[in-house]
Amino acid sequence: MSTDRVVAIVDAYSTARYFAPLFRAKGFRCVHVRTAPSIPAVYAPTFVASDFGDEVVHTGDPALTAAALKEFDPVAVIAGIESGVELADRLSEALDLRTNGTELTEARRDKFLMAETVRAAGVPVAAQILTRDREDLRAWFAESGARRVVVKPVKSAGNDGIHFCDDEAAVLAAFDALVDTDSALDLRNDAVLAQEYLEGVEYYVNTVSLDGVHHVTDIHSTRHLNVNGVRDLLGGSHLLERRGPEQDLLVDYATSVLDALGVRNGPAHTELKLTPAGPRLIETASRICGADLPVLVGEAIGESQLEWTVDAYTDPERFTARRVADYVILRHAICVNMVSPRAGTLVSYPKLAQVEALESFHAALVKVKPGGTVSVTRSDFTYPMLVHLLNPSSALLWRDYATTRWLDGDSFYEIA
Repeated sequence: MSTDRVVAIVDAYSTARYFAPLFRAKGFRCVHVRTAPSIPAVYAPTFVASDFGDEVVHTGDPALTAAALKEFDPVAVIAGIESGVELADRLSEALDLRTNGTELTEARRDKFLMAETVRAAGVPVAAQILTRDREDLRAWFAESGARRVVVKPVKSAGNDGIHFCDDEAAVLAAFDALVDTDSALDLRNDAVLAQEYLEGVEYYVNTVSLDGVHHVTDIHSTRHLNVNGVRDLLGGSHLLERRGPEQDLLVDYATSVLDALGVRNGPAHTELKLTPAGPRLIETASRICGADLPVLVGEAIGESQLEWTVDAYTDPERFTARRVADYVILRHAICVNMVSPRAGTLVSYPKLAQVEALESFHAALVKVKPGGTVSVTRSDFTYPMLVHLLNPSSALLWRDYATTRWLDGDSFYEIA
């Protein structure tokens, strides 16, 4: 048995790659738990193996994985990305650590069960159907009277496999495109989830919970684009002040969702729309926010969901003492998702220097480098670059956001 203080991270990919250095700075050693024999291709470049001295590979039996992990005597088990949520729940419960438990694990991953569980708790959600039968889907769409519906996988990440459908033909085409295919997380799509389309602005409410008490670490409004044949492609997100009429509505609703889903410990990323009828759930993920957004938040307010998560598991007294204070924006922040209109071998970004010269420019997170293959951007997994903007002046930030959006066009990419 190890004498070190150990934290286990399940699928430490994407933004979760920042956890290990933060835990290490607090004097903890990290063990990696991998939920599958191989890392999904979209996440493989983000895994930093050198941050982990040991790794446990899950082979399908949670009891065996728990026994292997117990040898390291971890003080905490947390999920990294979405694929790690269910196993992290099982392992933390089996090892008698702080946990969200297994009773509602499936509802925290299965988007259909998620909404139905929240509905059963008295929280309003969108109308929906889960089916692998074409005729059932056709009948539901006809009876719903909805002008637009969203058809998507039950378990996914990002906006993988999401289809916005305005008529029966589009609904059935989405069904055919999804059923019996594999998601970006290499999970089989045995059925599809169809939901009424929610009108309104989309928001993120990011939280960290400790023993059932939820602390809001950051709130964002989003910007969407109708481009490349995709409706509502995420174009970026803007950090909001903690308090305000919209924020108060969103936080009250989001924490009700967390309570309904049994989220008692750790980070959660809740996506909502503020509709004319009030907030409505898109989905909640019981893990850190993705796309490196917490890194930008840390630069804007001094700390982020990452640091709050580390405190919750390693210094709960400090977490409790500090959670009563709202975050304060020191620099306004926007993440801009750059959108490629073409595919091919990337030669260069001819206008990147103009973006870097903007007063608000902070960082460019380049996902496709010259010489790599760039895709037409149609999902969260095909953004060639994210641009982080920071500025003490909100007016100057929005000027530079608009300039970045204007520069991001066909001539931003030299593609062979």
